[in-house]
Amino acid sequence: MRTVRLLLQAVPIVLCLQVACSPRDFLTRRLAADLISASDAFKTPQVFWLRSGIVSNKDFNSPDSMVLQRHGWIIGSEEKCPPGVDPPPCWDVALSPLGVGTIRPLISNALPNNGPMAIQVARRELLGISGISKAGNFANVEFAWHWVSLNPVGAALYDSGVRYKSTVAFRCYDDGWRVVEQNIPSNQPLDEALRNAQPVAP
Repeated sequence: MRTVRLLLQAVPIVLCLQVACSPRDFLTRRLAADLISASDAFKTPQVFWLRSGIVSNKDFNSPDSMVLQRHGWIIGSEEKCPPGVDPPPCWDVALSPLGVGTIRPLISNALPNNGPMAIQVARRELLGISGISKAGNFANVEFAWHWVSLNPVGAALYDSGVRYKSTVAFRCYDDGWRVVEQNIPSNQPLDEALRNAQPVAP
């Protein structure tokens, strides 16, 4: 009897060895979470482009610009609009003394001629897998995530308490499941899933 039991336990192992099973052959919530978290699209930090110099009234009063103004990081003086920039009035935007101390060390890239300055402000953090729906070699994985600020500017612009819900496509290949990061028919890539994320109540 004991021999029969041992044989029955060994059968799944032998079968897996014959078909070269790997942990990636079974799309579990843990595997889905690991693959999403490790993907380039998910790991790409959020970049905020800070505009300085002459900007339109619309840009100066945008929600992000208003946040920076309320924190005292940028200031603007009213100016005449150059050709092609509207609606008036226009504003000459510059970092305040407080903004120089806070924002200048965070600037990773600036375009020439007083162009926008790139600031990495937040990264994504996976909160959990909500569900997996499989159909043959394809699956849709729903997951929750939120922004984690990287600095004071990120903390001002992104509320870490807001949760987002996204659904991304997975596909099973000969070496196991992979998260879809490029467009394939009837599936949503991760980058698009993150762009289409909808805030949800905690």
